[in-house]
Amino acid sequence: MKICRFKTADQKIHAGLLTDDGQVLDLAPTGLTELTSIIENADPLALLRSATAKNLPRHAIASVTLLAPVERQEVWAAGVTYLRSKTARMEESDFSATAYDRVYAAARPEIFFKSVAEKVVGPGEKVGIRSDAKWNVPEPELALVINSKGAIVGYTIGNDMSSRDIEGENPLYLPQAKVYDGCCALGPCVLLASQPLARETEIAIEIARGGEVAFAGRTSLAQMKRGLQELVDWLFRDNSFPNGAYLLTGTGVVPPDDFTLQAGDDIRITIDPIGTLHNTVAGLLAMSDL
Repeated sequence: MKICRFKTADQKIHAGLLTDDGQVLDLAPTGLTELTSIIENADPLALLRSATAKNLPRHAIASVTLLAPVERQEVWAAGVTYLRSKTARMEESDFSATAYDRVYAAARPEIFFKSVAEKVVGPGEKVGIRSDAKWNVPEPELALVINSKGAIVGYTIGNDMSSRDIEGENPLYLPQAKVYDGCCALGPCVLLASQPLARETEIAIEIARGGEVAFAGRTSLAQMKRGLQELVDWLFRDNSFPNGAYLLTGTGVVPPDDFTLQAGDDIRITIDPIGTLHNTVAGLLAMSDL
């Protein structure tokens, strides 16, 4: 089942259930007005099966605005979880390339804070690039939806926007390379699942510029070095998340060194069981509009 946040023409925000025929079931009559109440339920799938037994209002997806499927949760990210990511980080770094090699092989993963919920960009919205960076890339990632007890209850698609030149200059600049306006996109929905995603699940990205494909790539969860629950367990060590948390799990797709995002680029990230997250890149003068 896929749950979402959406806004109607009257600007009211609702929780909904996406159907296979392109409809959104409005969960408001059931009292489920937020995704958090579903994520934190002991059995989210049973809760939704009970809700959908009722005659719920329906909206065509085209008639509503899908929002980022996050409310009061913090968004965190794991880095260097794919060999391709480790290699790229070592190549871009002119300060301490061996740091990435060591963390890839270490027991403790790299985990860092990415965004508060209110700064997350939703489907169809604009992601940002830093004005003081010259090498900006998207990072297509599976994002874990985790409840307050540290259990993975669902999945969504994440774009961990990154300024590679800033991070490569010095690893201590990581927060500036990763955390800024428009740096994180999530969506278009949360896929609730009682079983882990298959290791063969693919993550694909396509970037269009001027109507033509400027970059495309794909990877699969099978290329990850670390397990998903392993990353969650590290995140929750000595950390509490009363509303749960979202965790980006790293990227295995890295554009070539001569590629950098430009204003107007069209980014589509697809994970088949979930859907496609579509965003465009804001121009520097439009950053204030994010």
